[in-house]
Amino acid sequence: MALPWLSPAIYAKWHPARLAKWGLSATVILTLAMAFPIQDAWPLLRFAAGVASGITFLGTASWCMVRLSALGRPELAGLVFGGPGSGILITGLMTSVMVAAHWQSRSGWVAFSVLAALLCVFIWPVIRGPAALTLSTGAPKPTQAQAASMRAQPVPTRVLHALAYGLSGFGYIITATFLPVIARTVLPGNTGWADLFWPIAGAGALVGTLISTRLPVRWSRRWLLLVAYLIQAAGVALTLWMPTTIGFLVSSLLVGLPFTAISFFALQEARREWPASADSFAGLVTGTYSIGQIAGPPLVAWLLQHSADGRGFDRALECASLALVAGAVIYAISLWCWPEKAAGRN
Repeated sequence: MALPWLSPAIYAKWHPARLAKWGLSATVILTLAMAFPIQDAWPLLRFAAGVASGITFLGTASWCMVRLSALGRPELAGLVFGGPGSGILITGLMTSVMVAAHWQSRSGWVAFSVLAALLCVFIWPVIRGPAALTLSTGAPKPTQAQAASMRAQPVPTRVLHALAYGLSGFGYIITATFLPVIARTVLPGNTGWADLFWPIAGAGALVGTLISTRLPVRWSRRWLLLVAYLIQAAGVALTLWMPTTIGFLVSSLLVGLPFTAISFFALQEARREWPASADSFAGLVTGTYSIGQIAGPPLVAWLLQHSADGRGFDRALECASLALVAGAVIYAISLWCWPEKAAGRN
């Protein structure tokens, strides 16, 4: 079965390095724009900036993973995936300090946009061109066993993987975008804690990175993704089951813990499923994740507008949690229909 939209040629032009640079540019511009928003445009700018940052992370991570693997240093990928968790933690704490120092929000957005632009100066010349390297560049030649396992997997497994990863983007973006707002709504007397829930999620992401990058290579990435989805789904649902300070604290940790791990495992699985098209398939799964991110906030806005009982945020969190559970079910189906041994994992 051939699906035209899975052709490598379609995605070759928007390989991960190009996606990362577009995402970096958009992130800097949109962050600065939030300091001077047009009337009623701030939610749209916040949403667009979130999508841009997600594309940047996935583009950078997928490019680095393929390039490091080609150079024979795949273990260094953990440094890349430690970035988002560290960034969330540091900027979250910086924001808390700015609030305590009575900074105007405009000053904070300008400061972060300038910081982002300065960091781009160092990154821009490094990330360029397709990540895959030919043997003439000095990349190590694969062993016979590795070459035997480097074959494209059945098309349905790739379709299911792309679909499940898109659901991850949908489930995560709803919670990541609205967690502080929901916390302030539910815990009006604990606004100080509400400012810390996002940095706590970043700390969880950093811990998740340290764990995920040290797991044995032989472990099935689809099984790991299934478990990671269920952990994040439980974290999202916990705010509904336990709308207290402790509940939000544990929820933040559980939502953050598998955040970068899911991307790490998903990109590893993409390389396994279509090794000859590492850049293009990484671009495809990045695209489905972005679509999931794009779909999340408008759904929340619609639910808030049409929930007569005032439980729009609850409905949104339920949708996010169910999306993550659905992603886990998709990986379970994929494992049932195409077990790892049959798929060529040694």
